[in-house]
Amino acid sequence: MAQFHLGDIVRLKKPHPCGGYEWEVMRTGMDFRIKCLTCGHQVMISRPNFEKRVKKVVKSNVPEETPPAES
Repeated sequence: MAQFHLGDIVRLKKPHPCGGYEWEVMRTGMDFRIKCLTCGHQVMISRPNFEKRVKKVVKSNVPEETPPAES
């Protein structure tokens, strides 16, 4: 199972009717909410359908681990 994070920018295989290919991940889990970066339209899509449609991750928003505090 692929790892996606909030704020990731993904490129889908087929364009949105507005002509945009790039989407921002707004919600993850069993369902994904993605927002078209061209027109701002938001769509809910199931995880298997989302993973099948993603061509590549354009910009990853992987949360960085914070180093342990020194005392």
